[in-house]
Amino acid sequence: MMWTRLLVGFGVSGLGPRVSRDCLLRVSGAGCAGRIQQQETRQASTSEAVQKKTPLFDFHREHGGKMVEFAGWSMPVQYKDSHIASHMHTREHCSIFDVSHMLQSKVHGKDRVKFMESLVVADIAELKDNQGTLSLFTNEKGGIIDDLIVTRTDQGYLYVVSNAGCADKDSAHMKSRLAEFKAAGFDVDLEFLDESLIALQGPSMSGVLQQGLTDDLSKLTFMTSALATVFGVPGCRVTRCGYTGEDGVEISVPQSRVVELTEKLLAHSEVKLAGLGARDSLRLEAGLCLYGNDIDETTTPVEATLVWTIGKRRRQMKDFPGANIIVPQIKAKTARKRVGLVSSGPPVRQHTPILSPEGKVIGEVTSGCPSPCLKKNVAMGYVESAFAKNGTNIQVEVRKKAVPATVSKMPFFPTNYYSG
Repeated sequence: MMWTRLLVGFGVSGLGPRVSRDCLLRVSGAGCAGRIQQQETRQASTSEAVQKKTPLFDFHREHGGKMVEFAGWSMPVQYKDSHIASHMHTREHCSIFDVSHMLQSKVHGKDRVKFMESLVVADIAELKDNQGTLSLFTNEKGGIIDDLIVTRTDQGYLYVVSNAGCADKDSAHMKSRLAEFKAAGFDVDLEFLDESLIALQGPSMSGVLQQGLTDDLSKLTFMTSALATVFGVPGCRVTRCGYTGEDGVEISVPQSRVVELTEKLLAHSEVKLAGLGARDSLRLEAGLCLYGNDIDETTTPVEATLVWTIGKRRRQMKDFPGANIIVPQIKAKTARKRVGLVSSGPPVRQHTPILSPEGKVIGEVTSGCPSPCLKKNVAMGYVESAFAKNGTNIQVEVRKKAVPATVSKMPFFPTNYYSG
């Protein structure tokens, strides 16, 4: 979870947010909903009983949610409306997304910034009170462990949101570093939260949410955060961010009150529920990465065109994991680069080969779907750097046929982040 250049991904919360790997889920007529990626290939016999459920699980079922397995959770891929209808409603009005499966945590202690900077590439020290930034956990080989949003609150802690599919890996990674810091005598502690998390996304979000706030929402700009009572529910953290490219917020809310808050938001005529299908196509139109598809431990921030997430001071100090590999790549050309692609004709999906005009394989698609807004196919993937310039004509191999495509600037669809 700054995102004017963003995201990625945020996943994080995403965000964004923002999980996936091998299984493909197909939903009739669902466009990207038919390509929701899951973090692991799971046995077909996996029963709903062993899947994790958010506090909104029954609420989703009661409202017609079509539940699917996603990163070990039972989540709604869509509701009674089609995936495309939900996508367009979010672009034109606003939608509620349940993102309670995301990992939320707090970092306490006077050495909390030093601790967090030992794990991520961002300059956390330069953040103002209640300001957040998208960042990356990196490993010593320069690979991306996960993307996350870090907010420096005025309450004496860092608020961190990372991806559901990486929850076990991220929590273990943070706990391991915590043990090292404590052994060295530093003052730092970790708290993993049980709060629910919902995202209200779309151009009419501010008009809807303001009715439930006493504070002026116009003062909360993109990637800033505040504690608030929302429609009578106290103890909420409202962060102006999201994973759709639209103006939006993510609201961390006590589990015991999340159904109540969701119902109050849904009572507004502008608001509808939306699922993972719409979330995936919205983030792809906005050019935002999905962890496990577009970035992973085999990709560096430079290859992924996420250099902007690396703080200037951090580059100079080379004091983050993998810095000795990542920093030299900033000036030197990497062999491959993440790019956007547009094409017509049959949809371009993950793992589609990318070809040169002569038919040589030069890369692979990592995410792709028909764009509901643009009425053409959009995708992202990695290509040899010689073919990475915007406007370069290339080809994609769909159903064993070469289809013309063009390297395109991202986002594909204009973003609408609120800067004040």
